[in-house]
Amino acid sequence: MVTYGNCSWPCALGKSGVTTDKKEGDHASPAGCYPLRSVWYRADKGEKPVCTLPVMEIRREDGWCDDPDHPDYNRKITLPFEARHETLWREDDLYDIVVVIGHNDEPPVPGKGSCIFMHVAKPDYDGTEGCVALKKKDLLELLEKISKDTAIEILL
Repeated sequence: MVTYGNCSWPCALGKSGVTTDKKEGDHASPAGCYPLRSVWYRADKGEKPVCTLPVMEIRREDGWCDDPDHPDYNRKITLPFEARHETLWREDDLYDIVVVIGHNDEPPVPGKGSCIFMHVAKPDYDGTEGCVALKKKDLLELLEKISKDTAIEILL
């Protein structure tokens, strides 16, 4: 459950649950308290989210490096890209809105987890690769409420 103020929304977490020892590819959400960095959205799938965080439009060439052996590990990249990566422009609806969670990013430690996002949930709230996922309308409602100083706490 994601809670902010008096509001709560159902969510999905990692397929392997929550861990205090996050590793790349473990399918677990990282326990801890993390800042929210920015919001990315698909303009062809909806209007720009109302939010105090920086909001950017996802383009077809946008991706995120998840290769621990690459210098751009856990950073936004431009496609085509030679190393392993996530494509932000997806065929499904999961990345219609992506909130970048500030996990393992100052600086990124290779192998300690990348691409930890808050994004749109599957209809059945099936587990994620380690992200936090909400129904699209719930994510938009949450984004309207938060401030630029809001952090997310992922509990065990």
